[in-house]
Amino acid sequence: MAKVHPAAEAPVSDSCNMSSAGRETFTIWMKSLVCHTNGCTVFDSKGDILYRVENYDSKGSSEVHLMGLRGKILFTILKRKLQIFGCWNGYKGSFTGTKKEKPCFQVKKYCSILRRDSACQVTVGLNKYGIVSLGHKKKGFKIVDLDGDTVAEVKQKQLSSGTVLGVDVLTLEVEPYIDHSLIVAPVTVYGLINRRL
Repeated sequence: MAKVHPAAEAPVSDSCNMSSAGRETFTIWMKSLVCHTNGCTVFDSKGDILYRVENYDSKGSSEVHLMGLRGKILFTILKRKLQIFGCWNGYKGSFTGTKKEKPCFQVKKYCSILRRDSACQVTVGLNKYGIVSLGHKKKGFKIVDLDGDTVAEVKQKQLSSGTVLGVDVLTLEVEPYIDHSLIVAPVTVYGLINRRL
C-alpha cells in the first residue's frame, strides 16, 4: 500500500495522504453517520472522524464514495460489470466514467476454491497485496504484501477491559508509513463484497 517516506510525509490535515511513523489504530463503525443507514465511519485513536462512506438505502452498491469528514470525495469505487468473481476499481476524487483514467487501485475477489488462503487481490500501481481472512472464529482479515508481511489488520473491537463490542464495530491497525486512505478504500470494498455496507 503506497508507503510514504518519512521525509515526504503529507501534512496531517491532508486526510487523503495521511500516514505516520508509527503503527496507527482506527475504529470502524459499519454504519453511516446519516440516520444509521448503510455505510461506514472511520475514527482515529482520539475519536475524531477521518473517513466515511454513505450508501444510504442500498447494501452492496456498485458505486460508493470514500469521503473525508466534510464530504470531500477521496475515492470513487466502482464495481466492474461482467466480472465473474467481482472486481472493483478505485479512482481518486469524483469519477464520472467519461474520462479514460486508469484506476488508482483495483480489488479482485478470488474464487474460494482456487485460493483458500486469500479472499481478494489488491493492486496499487505495480504493487500487489492480498486480503486474507483470519478465520470464522476471529471474524477479521488482514492485508498482506507479496512476502506475507502484514500491512494492516481488521478485527472485532475489544476494549481494554476485555469486553468485545458488536460485530459492526471493528479495529483497524495500520503499519507505519502506509497511506491510510489506501487501506480504508480496500477495506470498504471488502465490506461491499461481504454485504456489510
